[in-house]
Amino acid sequence: MRAFVTGGTGFLGRHLVELLVEAGWQVTALHRKTSDISHLQKPEIKLVAGDVTDIDSLRNAMPENPDAVFHTAADTSQWILANRNQTRINVEGTRNMTTVSSEKGAGRFIHTSSIAEFGYHPGVITEETLSNAMNGRSNYMRTKWKSAKVVDQAIEKGLDAVFLNPCHIVGPYDTHNWSQLFFLIQEDKLPGIPSGTGTFCHAREAARAHLTAFEKGKKGERYILGGVEATFLELAQEIGKVLGKEVPGKPLPTVILKTIARFSQWFSYITRKEPDLTPEKIELSTEHLRASSEKAVRELDYQPVSLADMVRDCHNWLAAQSAEF
Repeated sequence: MRAFVTGGTGFLGRHLVELLVEAGWQVTALHRKTSDISHLQKPEIKLVAGDVTDIDSLRNAMPENPDAVFHTAADTSQWILANRNQTRINVEGTRNMTTVSSEKGAGRFIHTSSIAEFGYHPGVITEETLSNAMNGRSNYMRTKWKSAKVVDQAIEKGLDAVFLNPCHIVGPYDTHNWSQLFFLIQEDKLPGIPSGTGTFCHAREAARAHLTAFEKGKKGERYILGGVEATFLELAQEIGKVLGKEVPGKPLPTVILKTIARFSQWFSYITRKEPDLTPEKIELSTEHLRASSEKAVRELDYQPVSLADMVRDCHNWLAAQSAEF
């Protein structure tokens, strides 16, 4: 079996490539020229330079008739100054990917969307929940909805595609998502814990679901990957346990976090660097994002993992990378 993978140098994509190799797939991994590809340099992996925003580079990179195209590449920034580039990558990049996949005769297109595609809702999100993503502050949320619509349009034209919607991903190989919380707690720099709730999934199990989606997923269907519902306070306390650090016993009032985020964003206009806190991040972390993975469990044999195991696995990997842990 032959797979073409985008985002193989990223958090989720790295797990996916490992699982594909373990399963005996021949993998062609797209990477940008500036990406660290050291962990992908294996005999089973063909590395090709390109960019999802450059359709000609995709045409040169993707082989004819791949059995599967796994499109995991995305810009997950939550910062207003990243919006334009994020839209290029997430929306136009997905359009390019569906176009070239159709041209090359891909057997199946596995699109990594996000729970963000659905927006925020007071109840439990399922695959049948109508999206209100366009109403939120987060450009990431809007672009994930728009990119999913691009894939829907490609399906109408004949592309065989399946959607996966991971919730908050925790696990090894995380360099800038929830791993930031480990560093903030370890360095006693945590400004406060937001009051929201999230649904969490283990990175490797989310990647494993991509392989199962190729085999068992139904064309045009979405599958939410979550499993563990927890407050962000509970997540921080779990991280504090493995680090041996004290964390606050209650969340910080949202108004204080919003004030910090606004000042951080204003300062970022000068530094041109994404701050730890932005209004978009505060919106995300003060909402109560609850989602059901019952469909993925039932149809994809998806196996949720406990929050403690996710945190432990992420910490073990971070500890192997940095003396700080």
